[in-house]
Amino acid sequence: MSAKNGPWAHSANGDGERHEWLAHAEGAAALAAEFAGEFGMAEYGRLLGLWHDVGKLADDWQQYLVRSEAGKARRGSGPDHKAAGAVIAKTHLGELFSLVLHGHHGGLSTPQDVHGAVGDQIDGRDGELREARDAARSLLGDRFVKAPHFAPPAGIAGTELETELLLRMLFSCLVDADWLDTEAHFAPERQRARANAAPDLAGLWRRLEDGQRRIGGAGGRVNEARDAIYRSCLEAAEEPPGFFRLTAPTGGGKTRSGMAFALRHAMRHGQRRVIVAVPFTSITTQTAKTLRDILERADDAAPAVLEHHSNAGDLIDGERSVASAPGWAKLAAENWDAPVVVTTTVQLFDSLFGRRPGRMRKLHRIANSVLILDEAQGLPRKFLAPILDALRGLAAHYRTTVVLSTATQPAFEAVPEFAGVDARDIVPRPERWFGALRRAEYERPAAPLAWDDAARLMLDGPRGQALAIVNTKRDALALLGALEAAGEDGALHLSTLLCGAHRRLVLEEVERRLEAGKPCLLVSTQVVEAGVDLDFPLVLRAVAPLDSIVQAAGRCNRNGRMPEPGRVVVFEPAEPSPLPPGYGQGKQQALIALAEAGAELRLDDLGVQRRYFERLIDGTETDGERIQPLREQFDFPKVAHRFRMIDPTIPVVVRFGGEEEWIGEMLGELRDAAQRGQGGFSALRRLQPYVVPFYASQLLQQTGRLSEIGGLGVYEWLGRYDGGITGRGIVLDAPTVDECIV
Repeated sequence: MSAKNGPWAHSANGDGERHEWLAHAEGAAALAAEFAGEFGMAEYGRLLGLWHDVGKLADDWQQYLVRSEAGKARRGSGPDHKAAGAVIAKTHLGELFSLVLHGHHGGLSTPQDVHGAVGDQIDGRDGELREARDAARSLLGDRFVKAPHFAPPAGIAGTELETELLLRMLFSCLVDADWLDTEAHFAPERQRARANAAPDLAGLWRRLEDGQRRIGGAGGRVNEARDAIYRSCLEAAEEPPGFFRLTAPTGGGKTRSGMAFALRHAMRHGQRRVIVAVPFTSITTQTAKTLRDILERADDAAPAVLEHHSNAGDLIDGERSVASAPGWAKLAAENWDAPVVVTTTVQLFDSLFGRRPGRMRKLHRIANSVLILDEAQGLPRKFLAPILDALRGLAAHYRTTVVLSTATQPAFEAVPEFAGVDARDIVPRPERWFGALRRAEYERPAAPLAWDDAARLMLDGPRGQALAIVNTKRDALALLGALEAAGEDGALHLSTLLCGAHRRLVLEEVERRLEAGKPCLLVSTQVVEAGVDLDFPLVLRAVAPLDSIVQAAGRCNRNGRMPEPGRVVVFEPAEPSPLPPGYGQGKQQALIALAEAGAELRLDDLGVQRRYFERLIDGTETDGERIQPLREQFDFPKVAHRFRMIDPTIPVVVRFGGEEEWIGEMLGELRDAAQRGQGGFSALRRLQPYVVPFYASQLLQQTGRLSEIGGLGVYEWLGRYDGGITGRGIVLDAPTVDECIV
């Protein structure tokens, strides 16, 4: 054991050295001050860092640390050490700031819960609390101040909602600072891995601009429009931070141009990173790959683009394991310490409205950054009020530039929480580019189509190539059955009946056939609709919300190679499956928009789209879970419980793709972990490409075909899995197929 003197904050590391309390307090305080300084709250961050572990100075906690090292006390079962810091914060900063310190291990709670917990401990342990506080005063000297010597930036805590957001951001700063300083003690190799510097934003900009110069001279109508959109993005980047709209047609180069705006804007205004949030994991992967191709080089010391979503490895809430040093991607995912982050809107907003340390640790990185919300129309309408309010707060007080990027701009100004926001158009008069980049014409059959009729349309497609997008998995299987009945047994299928690895192979086969000019019939649900770069001469789209129809059209003659426009057939199935209420509402409003669009069906008309979204939002409760009142009451647990952008699903692992033996080994690891009372999270992360999501109601109907793995809430599929390139994935009974629209 090291000869250093205590008191201690953490037990001995691999070198036999304990972590001195003062060193940890100073280290966490410095980091928290640095992080909170991004939004003018450095002094608050410093004080919270100094005070967060004051309770560990009590003699009973110091004795517990020694006993736990000797194996005479169970680690994690020591005396509470949060109450002392919470009392100090309440005394010197105000009661609400005590929530940050009291929750820095277990999560943000409510003022009532913290008052009860701290009050009870004061009544029973007043001596220990006083002892810890006095020891902190002695160790910190003048740094243990009575109150900050400055006023917070104007408006950052002017209302309950603004204060709630501030508490979240300070909580994120403290948790990240605490964990990083603790990591430096227990796992310095992880700290060294973090220190590998990625290229800075200026370097990334030069790479993007070099690539743009190489492709900028290409001729053709599509490339000319893309180049003009790109130049508009560079001009708009000079404007002050705030809200922006990037409106450009599908195929207009929004990924590259949006990144050009973000990098130039961040450099111009001293912002730290670019965060791109997209609605689906499949788009995340493609967007990240596109940006890596543009921004990264093989000899970089560290990657520039962090891809963070469930399939890329997520963090588990609770205490960190420091048994091994994972790669850069996992380290950067913990706190988004990367110049460019590509994530999902689910990951972003579930974290923003969460309460657990592991999930919220990264939030402070949004401050002083550029946040691009790709396919912004996909934000769930029942959560628009809290989402837009939080985005407005980030832009107003945290130097976050928010970009709403889409071909179908939603009418967010119809939501009261967005009223008065000056969202500037990055591309002036964007409607002109929709005509210039129109590569397909819409048409609508006079009567609903039976599946046999839809199959004949696909079979008659140019070069035998056609894509059909339907609204439910049941409808997809019905259309595939009609194609088989017509003698076509090579049609491909995409939906969440297929695991991620299977869908990836199917997409690769689709791209191969299309590139070679071979026949290719694809029947899909929405999984192919946005961000998947496919180019069919004929697209059939079952009537759906208007933005889904427009996105589907983006898969038709996408690259403008056809001498004539592609065909997009918007049809009503003769025997459609029932739709979820929100999706069905969007479909009904789309029928009105189709009627408004006239005989030529100009669904890319921005006026038609604006009126569609206005009607849609007007008929929706934009705070459907009553999140805003709970935020005003600082009820963090209820907010986290109610804010779920997607309904929770249960992972079902399938054996697929020649990896059956390896998958079996991973399942064995999961079962072993369950027997040991552990979570098996590492094995589950590696199995993500072989997971099919189930709803709880679906599980009940699959008796005998599922095997639960311990008590982990994970299942193995024992039924039939059709895993060929033309396979249908999990074979379910028909009554369960349409429970998820994708």
